[in-house]
Amino acid sequence: MKIRLVVATRQAEADFFSNTATGRSLFFKPSFIDLKLFPNNKKGLPELYNQIIRESENDPATLVFAHDDIHILDFFWCSRLKEGLKNFDVIGLAGNKRRVPNQPSWAFIDNKFTWDNPDNLSGVVGHGHGFPPSNLSIFGTPRQKVLLLDGLLLAAESQTLITNSLFFDERFSFHFYDLDFCRQAEEKNVSCGTWDLALIHESGGSFGSDAWMKSYQKYIEKWKE
Repeated sequence: MKIRLVVATRQAEADFFSNTATGRSLFFKPSFIDLKLFPNNKKGLPELYNQIIRESENDPATLVFAHDDIHILDFFWCSRLKEGLKNFDVIGLAGNKRRVPNQPSWAFIDNKFTWDNPDNLSGVVGHGHGFPPSNLSIFGTPRQKVLLLDGLLLAAESQTLITNSLFFDERFSFHFYDLDFCRQAEEKNVSCGTWDLALIHESGGSFGSDAWMKSYQKYIEKWKE
């Protein structure tokens, strides 16, 4: 089955392959990768992701939702993701095996951004603006079942999402769409897990910003914790 890679970017389409880490990673894109690119984007990611899920109902594919600032270092990343989806319904690179009330991130346990115990975390992500990474975040052993995943890259079979009516909540334009998605998956008994993929993420997140705080409030109001 084909890989349908979904990427939104503020860059123009002509600049995506030269100005973004994800675009440069796809310079030698294999023919079996169906790139769904949303250039000059100002919409929330959930709206775009849901559009592709619905469009995949009659054209099934392995869906990969990725940010535009990731350096994909693994030549066999498509095979890696396919392997991961034989073990879990939804996979990502980093996550947490548990949830706690009012959790502001998969990695933190309170709004003071206190890291969770390493025993609860899973996954490995490089950070920086090129290879080698300036930092390698080893959160914990990958290939673990988790309840929460980081949204920098999420993958699932389109049929899994459609069969379980699992979509992204469009009230979250960016922040918290990933945590909310994982909680919906948990309610629907759709398994989530981390997988090992050589990747560098340029962004460290914008925890505590005004936009982040507004989304956090929406998240708490929705889930009552």
